[in-house]
Amino acid sequence: MDIVLSGIRSTGNLHLGNYYGALRNFIRMQDENQCYFFVADVHSLTTHPDPRYLHENVKNVLVNYLAAGIDPEKSVIYVQSDVRETFELYLFLNMHAYMGELAKTTSFKEKARKQPENVNAGLLTYPTLMAADILVHNADKVPVGKDQEQHLEMTRRFARRFNNFYGVEFFKEPVAYNFGQELIKIPGLDGSGKMGKSEGNAIYLADSPKEIEKKVKKALTDSGPTEFNSPKPEYIENLFTILRVVSAPEVVQHFEDLWNRCEIKYGDLKKQLAEDIIKVTAPIRERIIEIENDESYLRKVTTEGAEKARESASKTIRQVREIMGFKPF
Repeated sequence: MDIVLSGIRSTGNLHLGNYYGALRNFIRMQDENQCYFFVADVHSLTTHPDPRYLHENVKNVLVNYLAAGIDPEKSVIYVQSDVRETFELYLFLNMHAYMGELAKTTSFKEKARKQPENVNAGLLTYPTLMAADILVHNADKVPVGKDQEQHLEMTRRFARRFNNFYGVEFFKEPVAYNFGQELIKIPGLDGSGKMGKSEGNAIYLADSPKEIEKKVKKALTDSGPTEFNSPKPEYIENLFTILRVVSAPEVVQHFEDLWNRCEIKYGDLKKQLAEDIIKVTAPIRERIIEIENDESYLRKVTTEGAEKARESASKTIRQVREIMGFKPF
């Protein structure tokens, strides 16, 4: 049985990019693997979130996890800050991570560009904390979106470096896992980049049908193709990318044919896209409404999840300490 781990930052409700990038596949893996799923509240500190809303954001992600189908009877669900062993391993791994390689990561350069007044040490060592999240459970597989491939490769590098430095074969080198499919990157509706909260281009699992229709209607388009079988501009290809993950193959082919014949009507495309997104998200939204105010249930899930996660993490830390030479008197 493989150990599988995944986590999402606590920056609010989850969106389609989270769902198709990792969450949907993680749900499928619960019956055949030992799965750990966490709310990455400490990761969110790199952007200095308002402390008045940090807990609420953690709650939103937790509720979204449960509503989407993560089962606490099958998987370990916990809040990152509840497992202190993660941060001890984070410190140890930082002793073997180098500033040059951390500064070259795409995510660091992008964040440093977007928040030049807040280029903090946590932002630089974000990949090391992500590695600690994974390696503290010695995970075999990590369901990640396309944008996280580089961080996962760095986790593999840190694991290999630790093993080589201490002459052991302790840490596994985890692999990206997406249920046998190509890693998915869900684009935003504004015609650029990935879907994300900070980009303001996301459709959330908790969005109402009216909100979804309004967002899709505003998606960037143009006057349409003028030549048969012409390539699509990136912002149009983005709409088709989302269509491919939420709609039936025959629906996708229908609009592909219309595009190739220069007969496409974006109003029809957007209407269909909104309808199919609503079909995917409606059951999740109903479950969110059902459990979001059940404080006793959420407390039970996080308390039991933290206990199980710490049991796994503490075993790893004890062995890491021994390997590194820390011994009690």
